[in-house]
Amino acid sequence: MKLYDGYVKNTNALNSLLKEKIAKQNFEGAPFTELVRRLGFEYNGMRLHELYFENLNSKGGDNKKAKNLTKLIAENFSNFKNFKSYFLKVAAMRGVGWAILYQDVKTKQLSVHWINSHEDGHPAGFVPIIVMDIWEHAWTAYLKPTERAKYIEDFWANLDWAMCEERLI
Repeated sequence: MKLYDGYVKNTNALNSLLKEKIAKQNFEGAPFTELVRRLGFEYNGMRLHELYFENLNSKGGDNKKAKNLTKLIAENFSNFKNFKSYFLKVAAMRGVGWAILYQDVKTKQLSVHWINSHEDGHPAGFVPIIVMDIWEHAWTAYLKPTERAKYIEDFWANLDWAMCEERLI
């Protein structure tokens, strides 16, 4: 939670500093530029962790509780088994970042994306439906750094499908 708290603190601080700059019309130089650039990283770090925490529940794991989401997944990935295999393979890719199932606001289609950094790679106009943290801090509190595969299994077993279904548009 300290990591998340840092994102909240930094997001609030950056918003406050930017508000001052806007009020003073002070948009010159590197300090302004870096505040704007850093805001996306901190804001998305905060929001992605909120979505991640929300879609986990020790009583999760049963996708039958989310009939609409399960049906949409089957329509978009041929069947639920294909989606599960694909999503978990994306999560297992080398590197750190996020594995996210998104829904396109315009077409209602689902797609899985790998996001390297909090602020880079998010498809515009898409809503995160399932959010999985693939940074080591997500599992090293209870597993060894080399036990990513176990973390992925644990995530899947504790995924709150009802919460994820609520995110559908």
